[in-house]
Amino acid sequence: MSQIVRTRPAGSPTGGSLDGLDSGVSVSGTALLNRLWRFFISMRTGLVLILALGLMSLVGTLLEQTPAGMSTDPATYASWLASVHPKYGGWTPVLSALGLFAVFTSIWFKAITVLLTTSVLACSVNRAPRLWKLAFHPRTRMGETFFTHAPLRAAVLVPTEPDAASDNVRAVLRSHRFRTVTDPGEEGMNLYADRFRWGPFGTVIAHLSFVVILLGFFLSATTGFKNPQFTIAVGSTAQVGHGTGLSVQATSFSDTYYLDGSPKDYSSGLVLYKNGVPVQTQTVRVNHPMRFDGVSFYQSYFGVAAAMQVKDSAGKTLYSDAVPMTFTSNDGKHAIGQFAVPGKTGLSVYVINAASGQVDPNIKAGQMELEIDQAGQSAPVATEVVNQGTSTTIAGLSYTFQRTRPFTGLIVAHDPGANFVWVGSALLVIGLFLVFFFPHRRIWVRVRKASGGSEILFASTMRRDTAFEPQFHQLVTDIQLAGTPSSTTDIPLAGTPPSTTDIQLAGTPSSTTQK
Repeated sequence: MSQIVRTRPAGSPTGGSLDGLDSGVSVSGTALLNRLWRFFISMRTGLVLILALGLMSLVGTLLEQTPAGMSTDPATYASWLASVHPKYGGWTPVLSALGLFAVFTSIWFKAITVLLTTSVLACSVNRAPRLWKLAFHPRTRMGETFFTHAPLRAAVLVPTEPDAASDNVRAVLRSHRFRTVTDPGEEGMNLYADRFRWGPFGTVIAHLSFVVILLGFFLSATTGFKNPQFTIAVGSTAQVGHGTGLSVQATSFSDTYYLDGSPKDYSSGLVLYKNGVPVQTQTVRVNHPMRFDGVSFYQSYFGVAAAMQVKDSAGKTLYSDAVPMTFTSNDGKHAIGQFAVPGKTGLSVYVINAASGQVDPNIKAGQMELEIDQAGQSAPVATEVVNQGTSTTIAGLSYTFQRTRPFTGLIVAHDPGANFVWVGSALLVIGLFLVFFFPHRRIWVRVRKASGGSEILFASTMRRDTAFEPQFHQLVTDIQLAGTPSSTTDIPLAGTPPSTTDIQLAGTPSSTTQK
């Protein structure tokens, strides 16, 4: 006794879509709305938008990005553009005008994010109702041609009556954990069986995960901020800004080193104020940030600050604070700090000293070089080396270098979209897990009266699930054995010799002609 199971590649000539998953959705409304709907549910649209978003992200990674908050201050932003002009040359104003120095807050990035989110939501709305119908109201009865043209199909004869054969079919399918639905008809007893009917919903979950992740990025880009160069000299207080009402005072700094001179540990003692009221005190180390009200303070770097005092001709103090020397000259030989003089519009002071490990014969120990710049002038107003503790009058103002102090460099970030990104990432993993590990497998069976017993027809459309083909063969074999088979009926493929795809039961003779 033998059993013959035929397979053929995708593209059956049955015509049409079996379950409607490949067909469009009819949307009422004007032709314009229909076109918009088709545009957003198009796979091509989604791919183009994803590529555009990836390209923007790549540009934001390759190009220097404006430090947080700097773009809102025209004078500071102009100074930053001047600092990157040697790197980008004549392209600097073009890149600035296109917003490519602030890619992740640019109108281009936001627009692509909104369009991609809309496309993903439209695809989910387009697909979810049909998946629901497929899971709860599947098509249980197929036409006769379906059983002769399905990609996976088989036919067997068993010596039992149709009712008993149907019971055997249901029992075997259930033993393989298939759900079965019975649908009697004039052409015979129809049986629909499936497994993992929730699997296709993984695509909807994966789509929605992108929406959640994009929402997280959008929230972070529009309502969050990140300042990677937030510096505070020990003993000074700095405003966080961004409407938070927060300010940070550095009360201490300590650092330890390995024998080879590399940093072993460094920490900062911080006091956090909310609207002038202390709300938190913490020692911040690398990987041990301080967090308050959604704002995080990460220890990043440290250095030396120069305590400066500036007075006008009447002796009024205009500026008294420590200036962190956070910048390095192009040749790497000098450390530079910068501050603006309050009440003197456009007046900037650069404090310059030899960088760590460097020597400048013009700037001795206990000295600082001051460069006074006025906005709109191409040359400095004055450049002069000043001694520690000695007042020096330059362009009508008195400058005093008091002493050096350590400063701590922090990364201050408010990322309201972080939780959305984590949730979206988890949903993406769940969705992909459902899709790849729980594919929806479906089989249609027809049992009908035949000479000497019953004929059982099997068919499945699992064209892209190669792992299901052996299981399909095994199901047919088990059902045939359960019905004590006596012979098989072959349904040949057009133009295919019957012997090319014969699958034999154990113990049957190996020959080109099956009996």
